[in-house]
Amino acid sequence: MALKATIYKASVQVSDMDRHHYQSYDLTLALHPSETEERMMARLAAFALLADEKEGDEQLAFSKGLSTEDEPDLWQKNFSDEVLLWVELGQPDEKRLRKACGRAQQVVIVNYNDKSDIWWDQSKGKLSRFDNLRVLQFAEAEIQALEALCARTMQLNVTIQDGEMWVSSELGECALHPTWR
Repeated sequence: MALKATIYKASVQVSDMDRHHYQSYDLTLALHPSETEERMMARLAAFALLADEKEGDEQLAFSKGLSTEDEPDLWQKNFSDEVLLWVELGQPDEKRLRKACGRAQQVVIVNYNDKSDIWWDQSKGKLSRFDNLRVLQFAEAEIQALEALCARTMQLNVTIQDGEMWVSSELGECALHPTWR
């Protein structure tokens, strides 16, 4: 019998002073049986950092992710079903990135652990040919601090200013310093 995903609910208040984006999101996240809470919270941090003013079907959304090979972790599509933004967590291989860069207007890879430095050193030469690809790095210790705020039902306040993220909830708070490679 297959294991089912664990459902998490997150009410996220984003105040992004760098991009002048202020929005509340009521999100449902499915934690795949092979996914860790740390990875799920990295997805949530990427969502908060990349979300924008679009509404309805054009809004940044969580996809089926790990359970579907042809979909990223997050994506933004337009009304014509074209992929505007493809967000992939971890260290994907070049073949997957080539496919993503061909399908989407913009692709963002989100690294969230210290092992990604090795991947980046080995891959940056090959990845430099993709004009629509950017790589975002979160420090592993910061994502682990964010994981400490994880609960089945979460209310998170995310403030982004000068490239830094502050996340708070009833369980505590943490700071993240995402960097673009």
